[in-house]
Amino acid sequence: MGVNPMGKPSVPIQPLSGAKTLSPVEPPPGLEGQGFFATTLDAAVGLARKGSMWPLPYATSCCGIEFMSTAASHYDIGRFGMERFSYSPRQADLLMVMGTIAKKLGPILRTVYEQMAEPRWVLSVGACASSGGIFDTYSVLQGIDRIIPVDVYVPGCPPRPEQILDGILRVHYLASHESLRRRDSEEYKALLAHYGIE
Repeated sequence: MGVNPMGKPSVPIQPLSGAKTLSPVEPPPGLEGQGFFATTLDAAVGLARKGSMWPLPYATSCCGIEFMSTAASHYDIGRFGMERFSYSPRQADLLMVMGTIAKKLGPILRTVYEQMAEPRWVLSVGACASSGGIFDTYSVLQGIDRIIPVDVYVPGCPPRPEQILDGILRVHYLASHESLRRRDSEEYKALLAHYGIE
């Protein structure tokens, strides 16, 4: 039995029978040394992309109202570094399509997508943007994935703000774990070629 700093005798703690012994957390792979830790370029760029994503909200109906409440103080997407909405496609990283997209609006949406710089991500919010929703009519586009590639779908009619936040976090996961060389891969070029985008 030893003495603790308070001058009282300390009793050694005996592990419970059958209890697992805890080991220290293993650091992620990288270069370690005294006072520094180096990581990969992909991980550093992914972290920067994830923390500085500027959304372009493309809202046409009720899902846009839910997105507005997501941006308000109760849910606050500013904690993800996304409080600065970019209404210029050339400065946006994330195209958030919310609401019913009429077929006449399709070419405009595609033009907005093509004007965005790489890397760009698309979040389809709600049933109407994802599949046409309840509007199975001649004039409504039955899902924006018929004209542009979509990264994450958020279901619901309309989806709750928590669901929109979950979709945003899934896009952040894609952005932070994407290889820097993915956008130059043959697979990605074939995906864009499938949509007729060069």
